[in-house]
Amino acid sequence: MRNLINILDFSTEELQGLMDTANDIIDHPETYRERCKGKKLATLFFEPSTRTRLSFEAAMYELGGNVIGFSEAQSSSAAKGESVADTAKVISCYADIIAMRHPKEGAPLVASMNASIPVINAGDGGHNHPTQTLADLLTIYREKGRLGNMTVGFCGDLKYGRTVHSLINALARYEGIKIVLISPDELKLPSYVKKDILKERGIPYEQTTDLEAFMPELDVLYMTRVQRERFPNQDDYLRLKDSYILTPDKLQNAKSDLIILHPLPRVNEISVEVDKDPRACYFKQVLYGKYMRMALILKLLKEAQKSYALSCDDITVIEKKTDTPECLVNVLHCNNPRCITSTERELKHIFKLTDRENRVYRCLYCEAKAE
Repeated sequence: MRNLINILDFSTEELQGLMDTANDIIDHPETYRERCKGKKLATLFFEPSTRTRLSFEAAMYELGGNVIGFSEAQSSSAAKGESVADTAKVISCYADIIAMRHPKEGAPLVASMNASIPVINAGDGGHNHPTQTLADLLTIYREKGRLGNMTVGFCGDLKYGRTVHSLINALARYEGIKIVLISPDELKLPSYVKKDILKERGIPYEQTTDLEAFMPELDVLYMTRVQRERFPNQDDYLRLKDSYILTPDKLQNAKSDLIILHPLPRVNEISVEVDKDPRACYFKQVLYGKYMRMALILKLLKEAQKSYALSCDDITVIEKKTDTPECLVNVLHCNNPRCITSTERELKHIFKLTDRENRVYRCLYCEAKAE
């Protein structure tokens, strides 16, 4: 079954295809009004959301389909202890496609292993948020006319910011990309993202705490909020929450064609005065996200007609002509407290080989490095 769990599940050609479909929806909405007639989208949101959940629901309704689901864990059988795997199997009996948000990293992947319908990751903890990346890509493409040959600055919470991780993963596949990482030391981009994505693919990047020093270089500025819900220590959150506040004064030396993005919601990291600046594109970003989710739903439902379901029991240890297996099952244990394996005890602990030379294994679900 074709799913979208990580932005890398789709090639750059497929991403371009989604953007082409989204642009056609924008230009000819009337031709798409009954494309999903008789189909149901299940929105399984175990964590609060406004934009993402309503964007998915609006997307399905505008395609002529219907929506079922819930908007918080307490409204589901998760409150009774039901596993993600069982939830996915049950919902597969009711709907044609699932959009899932979950606070535990790897939960949508577990759902995809057990569902017999397509699963879309609508955000899993601080890990990935691929459909926000689809919105980001379409915004950049429509506003800049390209996805390569630009300098992109990411500012704020780069440690827990799943939207940042997903967008860096996507942009690293385009030519001429330079990344500027702007954050407090405590909220730096995780080392595995820098090593596995930026260094591995030879993407030039700079790491700094000074936003204004790099402002004149930026073609895209991606602001993020410091996320209270991701912090294990609330004192740290209070100390860091106002690290960066974008104001009109700070944009004085920025390029005239800079675009400012934000996955929203914002707290106070972008002054409302910036909303008047023509370079502010974060509300356009919301609208483009709806069109990309419409394109995604159409693609996955079409491919589901010619796919078959795989069970998590089908995962095996693949051996090559070496003493280093590609995958280890129940040999290592994931120690990441945010991983889905920390709460669903019956899940197999699966680690994939990501660096053969140094024998580095990472958790299949949350990508934490094996200790």
